[in-house]
Amino acid sequence: MSNIKQILVVDDDQDIRELLAQYLSKNSFDVITAAEGIEMDSLLTQHTPDLIILDIMLPGDDGFTLCQRIRQHSNVPIIMLTANSDEMDRVLGLEIGADDYIAKPFSPRELLARIKALLRRTHFSQQQNNEQKNQESKRFYSFAHWQLDTQQQVLIDDHQNVFTLTGADFQLLMLFIHSNKQPISRDQICQALHGRDAFANERGIDVHVSRLRHFLGDDAKAPNIIKTVRGKGYLFIAPLKSAD
Repeated sequence: MSNIKQILVVDDDQDIRELLAQYLSKNSFDVITAAEGIEMDSLLTQHTPDLIILDIMLPGDDGFTLCQRIRQHSNVPIIMLTANSDEMDRVLGLEIGADDYIAKPFSPRELLARIKALLRRTHFSQQQNNEQKNQESKRFYSFAHWQLDTQQQVLIDDHQNVFTLTGADFQLLMLFIHSNKQPISRDQICQALHGRDAFANERGIDVHVSRLRHFLGDDAKAPNIIKTVRGKGYLFIAPLKSAD
């Protein structure tokens, strides 16, 4: 039985597309490629890739726009490619739902390591979800003005609006929910989100937390859900209720 993972590479540089297609294929991945957003959209109607490598600088809709569009209906892991060494590009990519980023020029071996780490993280998250379903775990958690459905990985607000969480955001929120009112360090978050092979840094962890806070409508200066604890990390402070 085949367990080959499929990767979609979206980059307008033909040399990069061909390089990644050849290199990743040699490393036992099935690779499909697109040069821009319209071609990407067409491929996504025919395929369900396990991971997307998405360049920021593209003709037509840029990578940020495409990432946001993908996140409207999918939690597929996304690694963004940027030719800009400016940290703001990387931060913005994480804030809109990317799971990782790598700057051009990059080493194919490093990109391969990031791909494998991200796929392991995603697989681990899926295993945890399956284990939770098979155990006497809680499906619904309520806090602030939100209800979390752990099986569907969605948040429901007081008006019954449903919001889909990315894989990373869901993992982070579950980490806070199961923290038993204890501060969670950046190292603990890094291990939970990225695993041992992560290339995460402190700024990247802060961005993940900031993105989740923004999603929840929580003000970092006057938090009701996630509080920063100087020297210790972050603390989930919202009263929590659970129901089967």
